[in-house]
Amino acid sequence: MKVLVYAESWNGSFKKSTFEAIHYAAEVAKLMNAETVALSISGTEDHAQLGQYGAQIIKTIENAALETFDNQTYAEAIIAVADEMGADTIIISNTNNGKAIAPLVAAKRKAALISNVIELPESISPFTIKRKTFSSKAIAKYQTHSDKKVITITANAFGYAEGDSSASVESFDFTPQETTPSLTSLSVDSATGKIGLTEADLVVSAGRGLKGPENWGMVEELADALGAATACSKPVSDIGWRPHSEHVGQTGIAINPQLYIAVGISGAIQHLAGVNASKNIVVINTDPDAPFFKAADYGIVGDAFEVLPKLISAIKSHKASI
Repeated sequence: MKVLVYAESWNGSFKKSTFEAIHYAAEVAKLMNAETVALSISGTEDHAQLGQYGAQIIKTIENAALETFDNQTYAEAIIAVADEMGADTIIISNTNNGKAIAPLVAAKRKAALISNVIELPESISPFTIKRKTFSSKAIAKYQTHSDKKVITITANAFGYAEGDSSASVESFDFTPQETTPSLTSLSVDSATGKIGLTEADLVVSAGRGLKGPENWGMVEELADALGAATACSKPVSDIGWRPHSEHVGQTGIAINPQLYIAVGISGAIQHLAGVNASKNIVVINTDPDAPFFKAADYGIVGDAFEVLPKLISAIKSHKASI
């Protein structure tokens, strides 16, 4: 018996969510008394490192046709490896690419699809597991009797541990079907030099309370001091103060960091829907009646232009004393 995990890579490199997915798959495999197989498509990093997170067998696919992401072709590759290895359970990270792949894999394999999973299964037979639902406002318990399953895991929900295990690395011969694609990628503009929001453990976010894009320097300085990613509310991205890639909320990016600092954001329900899975929420706002304070673990009623410089100074002093 095998558990297959898709080891997603970006520009050939693996990220934290990949290691988390492999570690999760390895723990599921232990419960099933199965082996963990990791599949890397067009990854150029050292594949053997995936064994440190629990992979026992690593399959690699190198094909020029797969250098540009296409969800249908990638789903086809995952299915080919799953069929070859006899893997009924497939684990995929709940990234943007993972969300595009998982339903196709499940549909083509006639498998049960359980997304946004946050814990290991409570039971293997029948397979019972918890997932986030209703924009992270509730936890649902799902159960399936299907032999074939596709599971997507929420970033930062499970974590991972690095070990000293090794894995065999084997190439897998895969050639995509020659069909005319219904959708073609013309170009990809990627943000560089930034921490990805979906993977970030720490996020500093700001809203219209910053009064203008020229004041974002202190938000970025606080983020740099903490080693955090930067984000913003929807109105801020809509008026062009910040790029849409930083918009967190119901219609933007849903995040699940250990710490979320919201500066000058009132806390509309649409914004809360994308950030309420954060482990700790800190709100800084001049309005003591701002809705966000009801969801906050810690709140500071104060002017961001006074609070942030003091907070940055305190963090830098603390780091210098370590």
